[in-house]
This record gives sequence, structure tokens and C-alpha cells, in this order.
Amino acid sequence: MEVIHKIGRRKTAVARVYVAQGEGKITVNKKDVADYFSTATLQYKINQPLTMTNNDGNFDITVNVYGGGITGQAEAIRLAISRAMCELDAENRLILKPEGLLTRDPRMVERKKFGQKKARKKFQFSKR
Repeated sequence: MEVIHKIGRRKTAVARVYVAQGEGKITVNKKDVADYFSTATLQYKINQPLTMTNNDGNFDITVNVYGGGITGQAEAIRLAISRAMCELDAENRLILKPEGLLTRDPRMVERKKFGQKKARKKFQFSKR
């Protein structure tokens, strides 16, 4: 099996995932996944597509991720891994699609408008 390369995005985070045959080691930006994502919730999000398709210890995954915060990065990685699992076996699509793991979340930060404090928040009005 050759290396599979997929890209996942979420907000402003972009993750490039390289999946190769191996013993289940996940490396994110040249660090172990447990070191890069300290919380169990984020680690669960990354491993979700692997556990659902029963590929827990089958592949070595190398990830390059940049932009956004840690949650956006974790969800970008999850999307990329889900896409890679679908390329490995078409049956995996039937498992991942109903869970929403193949859908790119389109929500982005709304821009700040001029004359306002933030996107929706206005400056405080004061009567003198």
C-alpha cells in the first residue's frame, strides 16, 4: 500500500494527513498526538474515524496542521482521516457519512463591521 495524502479544513485550520501501513502511531507536527492535543476530547475526535472503521492500530498517520485553534485543528484532522479511510475502502463511506464525519463544516467567523465594536455588538449608546 502506498501513502495516501488527504486534506481537511475547519474554520482557518488546514490539516494535511499522510496515511501509511503501520502499527497505529499518530504524529502531529513532529510531536506525538498525546503531546500536541492534551485533552482526551480532542484525542477522541482524531481517533473517531479510525475506531468507527475498526482501523485502530493498522496505520501510521503523519499530520501537518496549521492555522486556527486546537479544536479547529483537531476537527480538520478528523475530516482528513475520514477522507483517507474512504479512499482505502468504499464500505467505510457508509459508516462515516451518517455520523457527519465527511462533511466539511462551512461555518466561519463573521467579519467585523465598521462603526461597530464587533460583528454584531454595537458601541454603547450614552445619553448625556
